[in-house]
Amino acid sequence: MKTTRKKGPTPSADEIARLADRGEDVSRFFTNQGRMMGPIRRVNVDFASTMLEELDRAAAELNVSRQAVVKTLLRQALDQHYLAASAASSRAKR
Repeated sequence: MKTTRKKGPTPSADEIARLADRGEDVSRFFTNQGRMMGPIRRVNVDFASTMLEELDRAAAELNVSRQAVVKTLLRQALDQHYLAASAASSRAKR
């Protein structure tokens, strides 16, 4: 029979940090199933005013920040690039 624990509200990161600072075991809050993200680095990008206007329109339509639109579109473009490169590599090996 599977045992279940009562689950209360999940503490915030600050609350977990306070527990750790007091020397309490906080391992129960970590599943080790995610992936670690590297540190965030800021970059500057220059956009033509027309492209900036397009980004702002897309952000308004999606109700997100301009930065979120840029990051999402860039992620999609990189994924598409890697898929195309992988497909080309597969075709070349035949």
